[in-house]
Amino acid sequence: MVTFKIERFNPDVDKAPYFQTYEVAAGKEMSVLEALFYVVENLDGSLAFRYSCRGAVCGSCAMRINGKNRLACQTLLKKLKSPVITVSPLPHLPIVKDLIVDMDHFFKNYEKIKPYLVNNTSAPEKERRQSILERAKIDEMIACILCGACFSACTVAATDKKFIGPAALTKAYRFWADSRDNLGDERLALVAGEHGALRCHTLFNCAEACPKNIVPTYSIQQLKGGLVKCRFSKPAK
Repeated sequence: MVTFKIERFNPDVDKAPYFQTYEVAAGKEMSVLEALFYVVENLDGSLAFRYSCRGAVCGSCAMRINGKNRLACQTLLKKLKSPVITVSPLPHLPIVKDLIVDMDHFFKNYEKIKPYLVNNTSAPEKERRQSILERAKIDEMIACILCGACFSACTVAATDKKFIGPAALTKAYRFWADSRDNLGDERLALVAGEHGALRCHTLFNCAEACPKNIVPTYSIQQLKGGLVKCRFSKPAK
């Protein structure tokens, strides 16, 4: 048996979050997500959490597990090596209910960077070709599943609600560095200003929290360099 301490909060009923304890009959290969299903199906059907693919692809089940932002479907109980597992929602985001947080602000920031290829040249007959080396520049960034773990772990995003956040900045670099995109310096303009790439303090909390081992700070540093070069490479007026 494994003890689960799960943070509960229903804003329509509760005045403040609280922890509730459950005893879960754990299998050898059970994940935290499977344990949450056990709770719902056998102990307490009122527990609310978000999930979808169950394969670490959609990012829906990101939550705080034993003090770290993780994907519940990807986190095995045996690897936690703890008789007590504490589960709570991603911090610094509004709680909808229990382990479900409101991601609207996160995705609004994502929309700001125009997360799609822009190419105004005539479309080729088949596809816009890209070499292996060109693709390699953005392989890591494409792997981002937009789970919000990095955004929630970012101290700047927690204190500056206008900061665009590490996930959106990673995706901004992904399109700026894409050889098929020709929006150019206009993409840099989307992440300029006091709440953009230059606001990052380079603490690497985002990299530590990423379940896909992406290092958002690399993308952000590249954007910072691009912003400086774009600004200071032009003759002063």
